[in-house]
Amino acid sequence: MDLTQGTAQQKNSRAKKMMLWFGIISLIMGFAGWTSAYIVSSKRDDWISDLELPQAFFISTAIIIFSSITYILAKESVKKNNQKLGTIFLLATLALGISFIILQFNGFSQMLENRYYFTGPTSSIKMSYVFLIAAVHIVHVVAGLISLLVVLVQQLRGKYLPNNLLGLELGATFWHFLDFLWVYLILFMYFVK
Repeated sequence: MDLTQGTAQQKNSRAKKMMLWFGIISLIMGFAGWTSAYIVSSKRDDWISDLELPQAFFISTAIIIFSSITYILAKESVKKNNQKLGTIFLLATLALGISFIILQFNGFSQMLENRYYFTGPTSSIKMSYVFLIAAVHIVHVVAGLISLLVVLVQQLRGKYLPNNLLGLELGATFWHFLDFLWVYLILFMYFVK
């Protein structure tokens, strides 16, 4: 397909989707670097292989997966021109996203209660990686929440219609990426001892 063909709206849509994917690929590269460093560091003598991930991290995983489902339902509702239901599902996604972040901070608190610290004499390289990877992901979820708020405002303004879903699609793609990324990270940290 020739990317230079089509209407101005089609070209704009392709350009925005391509920019989003460039951003996602750069995030994948960053997290691939951190998880690679995690694997290399796991060979160190001071690596703690019996670190227990906090229960809140696992609960937050279920929450973020469910938030992707509500985002899909929002998009499908708008496609069917059920704007009210689309808005309800977007609000549910927002609430679940905020819950995810709260649970992540609860997870950090659980780690601190178990005397797992990011830095200092009682910390370890593994603990530092777990804190770093989870914290950086939280920052990206905050960016996802900001994009979700923009989508929600545009939805309330009536911008999205069955034939005009670009902003909703872009926001959903980024959100699903964040969901997939966290599932990968939690499984990685759980299984790579």
